[in-house]
Amino acid sequence: MRYSTTLAILCFGLSAFASTSVSALSQYYEMPGNAANGEQIFKSGKGDVPACISCHGEEGLGDDAMGTPRLAGQGYKFLVKQLSDFATDKRQDTTMFIMNTNAKGLSAEDHQDLALYLTMLKKPDTASDMKAVKELGTTPVGVRYKGKIITQYGIPERDVPACHSCHGYNGRGAFPMYPRLLAQRYTYLVSQLKKWRDGSRNNDSFSQMQIVAQKLTDEDIYNVATFLTSAPESTLGNRRVPDLQ
Repeated sequence: MRYSTTLAILCFGLSAFASTSVSALSQYYEMPGNAANGEQIFKSGKGDVPACISCHGEEGLGDDAMGTPRLAGQGYKFLVKQLSDFATDKRQDTTMFIMNTNAKGLSAEDHQDLALYLTMLKKPDTASDMKAVKELGTTPVGVRYKGKIITQYGIPERDVPACHSCHGYNGRGAFPMYPRLLAQRYTYLVSQLKKWRDGSRNNDSFSQMQIVAQKLTDEDIYNVATFLTSAPESTLGNRRVPDLQ
């Protein structure tokens, strides 16, 4: 039997904060789904659709060598949208070239179930191993402090806004609309920013990411991704991470 976590809509914009708990998020927006079915699909697949863990890892933390993203703790509505966009070819998987087929092999209800399960996964402080990334030799590594400046202040002379103006402090997410970038896999962040820039990914709302990415150089992209993959969730002197976003 399917069930729904009942939530009331709340528009809280940039004041929204990070969450690891469905019970906390449940006050703010609707997240229907069956997490048990989502877990089954994630770990074992369904029909011709392979287990998600084969590319995204058992904990949903992604893989830099494969270029796959971290899914654990990501926003529910964002995940549902991406699966729907893959299924309708609004977004093309140019990394592993399987997500369009996989998403089409699942129902809309399965998409919701997967999203609910992934939203509930714990989010350990796991960043990309930048030494390992360097050893891979496929993606240059940026300068962390320069990425921090762009993330927190943008690039005013090029009309590039601060990343956290939409994605929350240090990219910890502003659900339900804006996804979590903090602790995302480095190679995935780089590849997606470049895809936004060249237009090969264009499923963002209001073309926001395309507009921003077109103003970034390769160096900017490497710097921002280097910072975001290991950015702290809280500020100095305040170790509390807010419960909601």
